[in-house]
Amino acid sequence: MPRILVVDDEPSIRQLITYNLQQAHYDVVTAADGECALNLALHQEFDCIVLDLMLPKIDGIEVTKRLRRASVQTPLIMLTAKQEEADKIIGLELGADDYMTKPFSPRELLARIKVLGRRGKLKAPVHQAQEAAIIYFGPVSWRRDQHHLHRGEQSLALTKKEYELLSFLVDQRGKVVTREQIMENVWQTQEAVMSRMVDIQISHLRDKIEIDPKNPQFLQTVRGFGYRLDGGQSE
Repeated sequence: MPRILVVDDEPSIRQLITYNLQQAHYDVVTAADGECALNLALHQEFDCIVLDLMLPKIDGIEVTKRLRRASVQTPLIMLTAKQEEADKIIGLELGADDYMTKPFSPRELLARIKVLGRRGKLKAPVHQAQEAAIIYFGPVSWRRDQHHLHRGEQSLALTKKEYELLSFLVDQRGKVVTREQIMENVWQTQEAVMSRMVDIQISHLRDKIEIDPKNPQFLQTVRGFGYRLDGGQSE
């Protein structure tokens, strides 16, 4: 049974989400503050985390930051009562996979949880040899079935979105891909807020695969069109 961590300081919201998830046959664990949520997420396994932005003790932004820093890549949906695009961007930049603005429909939340589950478990079939292929970006190597890169002895963790974005770009090596194509294939959406998120994630990838991220050798910007991944030798 899929296990969901629901974090919100409002009892009515926790109860509403819990009821609807249990009706859909999910196992639900709840927390009312960021400190408790962080402890649970670091020491237990969950299939998804539903996390409110404004929390006592530790806010949702900080919880997300600490989880990703600890290489916890559990899919995460952020809940926020704020409408400002900046709050959504900050959460997504730190590693949240999706967001919903309160008030929200429990049915829509359930649908989004299911989508995240499908993305994680129902990947397009690939041959085992392709999945385990090692790709080199200069001194940086990446094995396609792993969520981290290697730069010499250093291991560089990839967030879930960085992994999905790099996989998509490798599949399209040598081709120019637009922001719209990236949004459709990595985020399954064309919401305007995601266009900025594409640029942020591209920047994060450059920090990990490029020797000089400001003068990229592999992940190129094609002005007026989008991005192109060049090179990247396979073994």
